Amino acid sequence: MIGAEAARAPTPGQRAALAFPGVQAFLEGLGEMALLSRDALRQLLARPPEWRLVADQLDQVGWRSLSIVNLTALFTGMVLALQLGNYLARFGAKMFVSRIVGMSLVREMGPVLTALMIGGRVGAGITAELGSMAVTEQIDAVRALGASPIRNLVLPRMLAIMVMLPVLTVIGDLVGVLGGLVISVTELRVGADFYLNSLIQVLLLGDVASGIGKSFFFAYFIGIIACRNGLGTTGGADGVGRATTATVVAASITVLVSDFFLTKLFLLT
Repeated sequence: MIGAEAARAPTPGQRAALAFPGVQAFLEGLGEMALLSRDALRQLLARPPEWRLVADQLDQVGWRSLSIVNLTALFTGMVLALQLGNYLARFGAKMFVSRIVGMSLVREMGPVLTALMIGGRVGAGITAELGSMAVTEQIDAVRALGASPIRNLVLPRMLAIMVMLPVLTVIGDLVGVLGGLVISVTELRVGADFYLNSLIQVLLLGDVASGIGKSFFFAYFIGIIACRNGLGTTGGADGVGRATTATVVAASITVLVSDFFLTKLFLLT
């Protein structure tokens, strides 16, 4: 009897999983994303992807996200210039507003806000699309036909988002700086030439590289989270909704948390 009770008793690992179910789910998710990344890399190295599929995803991720990224960057630059300009005017330093606005956008706010917009729009779309295919057994049908879902569904989306997010980040930075320029000229009475020359004097290539480098990491996080949640969707339409919500939340938190560590990393280099 004692032996049977001992056999039924949970192990320390099982007790920890029962006590902290969220930790177990988190670790399982990390493992699944690591395996998915490995499989995608293997498919990429085995042979070139279907460029037609990649081109379709480039259009979805890039061109169709351009308006929301530009709108976000424009008003962010305008608000930064308005707030900082009025504050710096108290100390007679409003002419240097371009330096703060430009550095803030290029190093931090540009990459982060662009990633949040793409995570909300593209990440949710990828999860919904793959999740709908999963619950309707279309992904199982792809496997039954001898094709690879990783190669045909995951890899094009990962490549597209990792190519287009840095491009959108650069465009967003430029639009944000121009938004700050408009406010500086119209509200703060700072000359356009002085605004641009002042920014160029302090903006270094390393600052631009830091923002673009972050966007590559953000793109990977958003893409792998969206694809993992989409492929693992169960439970019909309700499950698709839950997976989409989970993707937006997880991608946003991952971008914000990883930005801190990436900032420390780039400051050390």
